[in-house]
Amino acid sequence: MVALAAALSLAGLAVNICAEEAPPPSGAAQPSGAPPGAANPADMLQVLKKMFGPVQPIERVADNLYLIRGGGGNSLVWVWSKGVLLVDPKLPTSGQAIIDQIRTVTDKPITHIVDTHVHMDHSGANAEFGPSVEIIAQENTRANMLKSHQYQDDASKPGLPTRTFADHLRLFDGKDAVDLYYFGRAHTDGDALVVFPSVHFMHAGDVFSRKELPKIDFQSGGSGVELPKTLAKAVENIKAVDYVVGGHSDGVMAWRDFVGHASLTRQWLEFERAQQRAGATPEATLDSFVMPDGFKDYTRGLGGFGGVNSVRGTFAELAH
Repeated sequence: MVALAAALSLAGLAVNICAEEAPPPSGAAQPSGAPPGAANPADMLQVLKKMFGPVQPIERVADNLYLIRGGGGNSLVWVWSKGVLLVDPKLPTSGQAIIDQIRTVTDKPITHIVDTHVHMDHSGANAEFGPSVEIIAQENTRANMLKSHQYQDDASKPGLPTRTFADHLRLFDGKDAVDLYYFGRAHTDGDALVVFPSVHFMHAGDVFSRKELPKIDFQSGGSGVELPKTLAKAVENIKAVDYVVGGHSDGVMAWRDFVGHASLTRQWLEFERAQQRAGATPEATLDSFVMPDGFKDYTRGLGGFGGVNSVRGTFAELAH
């Protein structure tokens, strides 16, 4: 019952999530305050469930580290000495399916959840793992949740983070250690990078969702202007990572892909700036951008927080 109540309440978060991932249903009304392209909450939630499909079988990606795709954003499962830490528990009602997958590799209790950011396809099932689980997020992510209408009733309160951090937080010791980093505004103003030092692995959330041009949620504090600076700080300060999973990547990527993404976002911002000064429209800017060598496998992104809407938002930032 708690999971169902939370899901119904959290359906409102659909107007804040990466609507970039799917277009609204045909003819659906856009609610006030929704990101461009967002449908009404109930419709959007159903669209996202259909698009992401069911929670997929768990996959081992490193010692004691597992990836679960489907059902929303990519989830990582870290089996540490006293329990399980889960990164990004996906859309509402995904909780039991995630638990079922975790139980195929360990019977240890789920002790911690880390949200990489506010969006429902990453944090929507927070409340479905019981009151004993500590939910951790960057402090701006919790603030964004508190401002959202979906957390204004009692049914949704168990999904709020119970612990926050500003710039860095280390969980556990020794080979169990997990480092949470925040380097500044990017996809939102609360994006956490989650590093597992002993296995040289990182969850990048939607700071590096997949190989595509940036998607920015300006309403949640994201910034196309600050994104390249934020990624540059991450590249400079995060050490000994070899593997990266993105918020919606098809699988595991290399650290060099993250470094390359930081470079591309800088080149993309420079191009946007030049195009705006030349009087180009956001549409023409997106259409005329030629992917640099080494990035031919990138896409331009579509709708919602990506594509031309991202360019429009960045143009507005540059104008001030």
